[in-house]
Amino acid sequence: LDISAYSKIMRRVIKKDLPLIIAVSFFSIITVWWIILQLLGVREQLHNYIFGGTYGLIAVYGGILGIFIAQKWGGFKSSLGRFVYFIAFGLFIEEFGQLAFTSYNLFLKIQVPYPSIADIGFFGLIPFYILAVISLAHTVGLKFSLKSIGAKLQLIFIPVIMLVISYALFLQDYTFDFDNPVKILLDFGYPLGHAIYISITILILSLSRKYLGGIMRNTIFFFLFAFLMQYIAEFNFLFQSSRGTWVNAGYGDYLYFLAYFFMTLTIIQLNNILRKIR
Repeated sequence: LDISAYSKIMRRVIKKDLPLIIAVSFFSIITVWWIILQLLGVREQLHNYIFGGTYGLIAVYGGILGIFIAQKWGGFKSSLGRFVYFIAFGLFIEEFGQLAFTSYNLFLKIQVPYPSIADIGFFGLIPFYILAVISLAHTVGLKFSLKSIGAKLQLIFIPVIMLVISYALFLQDYTFDFDNPVKILLDFGYPLGHAIYISITILILSLSRKYLGGIMRNTIFFFLFAFLMQYIAEFNFLFQSSRGTWVNAGYGDYLYFLAYFFMTLTIIQLNNILRKIR
């Protein structure tokens, strides 16, 4: 076994994929930590609250990577740079919501109200993600493809389907509390907002083969998957909160962690692809 040769290979791999190695390492640590908490049956204790304030660091990491990548590829001067910027901003504001949510439990020692300051972050990512996919749409020339009737119908049909599913599973027995209009806005705004950027992403995916011979198709698919994970995490939170079953460091928190992790992976993947085509 040639140790020196192996060492050179490992240094080359780490230098090339260091962002990926950091992300996967953090994912592994958080996953093991979460599994231990589940096996021990720890509920609403200090360990749960610390976990809730820690796993969101992957979103901060992804956001920082996104800022550097966006600058590298033209910043706000290019549609692709704007796309990455808005994704990064979405991750940052999501982490703000995460830390605000944790603060209620860890420092104020009260049950997190809904709506709360944390919703500024959780709901605030929606406009950033919508702006992101609009920028991506400009990158792949979607505005020209929207001239087709099929594309227009798809852009309308997908959000409607997602709203119907949300209504059937969450809002079917909804009671309007007009004394709390912000809650009504969030209850309907969360599924609608996520449906908008997911539907645009699906449309982009179906048309991305026209961009650079389809070289970005897999990356857009990864972004779509991360968006879907975010939608599932948000929907689950609303579902559990409405039924009083939310548990800190429970499976709901892990769903959020998966959404942050996959979004970070897609940012890394995008950078690798852009590096190849530059």
